[in-house]
Amino acid sequence: MRAMILAAGYGTRLWPLTLDRTKPAIPFMNKPLVGYVAEYLAQYDCREVLVNLHHQPESVRAALGDGSRFGVSLNYIEEPDILGTSGALDNARDWLEGGTFVVVNGKIVTDINLAKALETHRRTKALATLVLRRNPARERFSIIETHTGLVAGFGKMPVPPTSDNDSERAFATRQMSNVIATNSVADSAIFDETPLMFTGIQILEPRIFDYIPRKVFSHSTTDVYPQAILAGEIIAAHIAEGMWYELSTIERYLEISLALLRQKGTDRIIGKDSSVAEGAFVRDAVLWENVHVEAGARVRRAVLADGVRIRAGEAIENAAVVRADLVRGTTPPPKALSGEVRGDNFVVSLP
Repeated sequence: MRAMILAAGYGTRLWPLTLDRTKPAIPFMNKPLVGYVAEYLAQYDCREVLVNLHHQPESVRAALGDGSRFGVSLNYIEEPDILGTSGALDNARDWLEGGTFVVVNGKIVTDINLAKALETHRRTKALATLVLRRNPARERFSIIETHTGLVAGFGKMPVPPTSDNDSERAFATRQMSNVIATNSVADSAIFDETPLMFTGIQILEPRIFDYIPRKVFSHSTTDVYPQAILAGEIIAAHIAEGMWYELSTIERYLEISLALLRQKGTDRIIGKDSSVAEGAFVRDAVLWENVHVEAGARVRRAVLADGVRIRAGEAIENAAVVRADLVRGTTPPPKALSGEVRGDNFVVSLP
């Protein structure tokens, strides 16, 4: 079965970490994020994989190569103008329309059972099957409305927690909902009356192209699925359990990285050709490649991108740091967090 990884986005909420690479190409636990998606597809024998490219396309090519080290055979298709989640499929229809295919966002890490989703897809004879997940922490993912096992519509964002206590409960619930490696069955009572969200995993039949506008920007959840539902098509809802992480903001990226590091019994990860000098304080930190922290420097709860040097006497806390030369002459995107130049570095403080 063929599959497509969506990897063309700008990653504006991860800026400036995405200045020199697209979001799926950022390292996560010392592996490119999109590599996890390729390995995930390979587990389910989806070995012919197409990746769409737009922003910093060479960063994805460098991260994935021909796909062989991730167990897949990769093809690439570039979008001179970004086309959206369904416009990307239209751009690749000649490659995809031979049979049932899978589409996965390039910014997730998951162990959701794709085979079970395929069973749902075949049993319901659906035009498309969206893999959904419960959202007990009411994070900012659009609510997917369902009825009798089918997708009925696409709602607004859930109401977020309203107090510090609610936030603490939400964080605990989110962590609980992600822990399934040693607990194969989640307590369904935890998830009563909770909203459903889309995981970015979908299974499609070639007839979906009947509903995708030709050669224009379009999104699946606004321009395609609502029209298909109105036409009486079956859009199946497969509610999955399993580990699922989506890394679309700096805060989320750092929080999830640190949670996984704690599970491994450590509080930092250090990339290739990076170093921490004796006498430096580094805790709860993610160091990419060629990062150097000098003696007398202090780093806590931070992401240090490629080539960053934290000099003696400098203190970085609750922040993301990139080289200042990457930022000069650029304009931060609207959704980006603000930052400041500090010597050779550009530092973005996190909320």
